[in-house]
Amino acid sequence: MIDEKTALRKHKENNGKIQVVGKVKILKKEDLSIYYTPGVAFVSEEIKKNKELAYEYTNKGNTIIILSDGTRILGLGNIGPEAGLPVMEGKSLLFKKYGGVDAIPLCISTTDEEAIINFAKNISPSIGGINIEDIESPKSFRIIERLEKELDIPIFHDDQYGTAVVCLGALNNALKLANKNRHAKIIIFGAGSAGYGITKLLCFAGFDNIYVFDSKGIIKRNRKDDMNEFKYKLAKMTNKDNKELGVEEAIINADVLIGVSGQKDYFKKEWIPKMNKKPIIFALTNPSPEIEYDEAIKAGAFIVATGKSNAPNQVNNIMAFPGVMRGMLEVRAKKVSMMMLYDAAMAITKSVQKDLNVDKIIPSAIDEKEMNKLTLEIAGEIGISAIRDKNARINISKDEIKKRSAKRINNYINLEKYIK
Repeated sequence: MIDEKTALRKHKENNGKIQVVGKVKILKKEDLSIYYTPGVAFVSEEIKKNKELAYEYTNKGNTIIILSDGTRILGLGNIGPEAGLPVMEGKSLLFKKYGGVDAIPLCISTTDEEAIINFAKNISPSIGGINIEDIESPKSFRIIERLEKELDIPIFHDDQYGTAVVCLGALNNALKLANKNRHAKIIIFGAGSAGYGITKLLCFAGFDNIYVFDSKGIIKRNRKDDMNEFKYKLAKMTNKDNKELGVEEAIINADVLIGVSGQKDYFKKEWIPKMNKKPIIFALTNPSPEIEYDEAIKAGAFIVATGKSNAPNQVNNIMAFPGVMRGMLEVRAKKVSMMMLYDAAMAITKSVQKDLNVDKIIPSAIDEKEMNKLTLEIAGEIGISAIRDKNARINISKDEIKKRSAKRINNYINLEKYIK
C-alpha cells in the first residue's frame, strides 16, 4: 500500500505525470520551414477547403480531452478543479500507456451545466473525442446527452460506460461458470453514474430480471421520493412488476449482487445464504468494497469480484477505456453506441476463456501483456462495430485497426525507455 509521503514526493519531484512530446525533429532551418512557417500555411489552406482533412494533417484524430469540473472526484466528492487535476493527469497517462491516446486533462473552473457544454463544443474542432470524468450525476448524464446530440465526435463517460463494459464482460463469465443465464435475478445497489450505466448495458444485453436500489430504497415507476429523469428511466427498464421491496426481501433468491453504492461494508455476510445456489457478488466500490473478497467467500459466495488489486477478479475500468477510445479514434467514430459498448464487453468475456475459473473471470489489470492484448481486441471490436453501424468516417478491416493500434501503443512503450 502506497503511503501519503511517497505519493506526494513522487508527484512533486516530477511536477506531475505527463508532458507534450513532439513527433518530428527540428534539426535545421528547412525543418522549421516545413513544420512551422511558411510550410504550415499550405496545410492550413487544405484544411480550410475540407475540415475533415484535419484528421489527416494534424493530431486531431488521436487527441481527446478528459473533461471534469471537480465535483465528483474519486471518493473525495466535490474538491474542485485544481484538486481534480492530479487524477485527470493519471487518467491521461493510462490512456497513453495502454491505448496510445493523447489525452489532455482539462479541469475547468465552472460547475454550470450550460457552460460545460459550451466549453466542450467550442474545443471540439481540435479533438477526436471527449472523456467526461468525475462530474456529479445527474448533471453528467444531461451533459452527455446534449453533447451526443450536438457533436460528431464520441463522448465517452468512463464512470458510466467504462464500468458497465467491464462489469458485463466479467458477469458473462461468472454466469457461465455458475450455469446461469440472462434471466438471473440481479440486484444493483447504486443509481449514480456506474449503476445507471451498468443497468442500461445489462438491459441492452438482454438481462430482464433486474432491481435497482439507491439510498432511498428500490427504484420503481410510481416512487416520488428523490427521483429524477434518469431514475425514472431506470424504473422503466427494471423492476418489471413495480414491486415495493426492501433490501432484505429483494435479496431472497437473488443470483447476483452488484455494488456500486459508494458505501464500505454495505453488504452483510448474512445476505449471501439467502441467495440462490452459487451466488455471485460484485462489490465494486473503491477503495473499500461493499464486502471484502475473503468475507464473501466464507459466507458462501461462489464468485466474488471487487475493484481491489490484491484479490482475484479485479473489475477495473482500465480494462475498457484505453481500448474503447483507441478503436473509436482509429475509425474516426462519430458517436458511442450501446452496440459498440456491448461488443467491447464481449471482447473482455472472450479474452479469458482458456483460463476461465472462479478466480479468473476477467483479465488481470496488473498484467501488462494481458492488458495490451485486451486493448487491441477491444479496439478491433469497437472499430468494426462503429463501421457496421455506419458510425465511422473510414472503413478499414479489424486486422488493420489492431495493427494501427499496436503501432500507437508501441510508440509509447519505446518512449518509456527514455523516461527517468
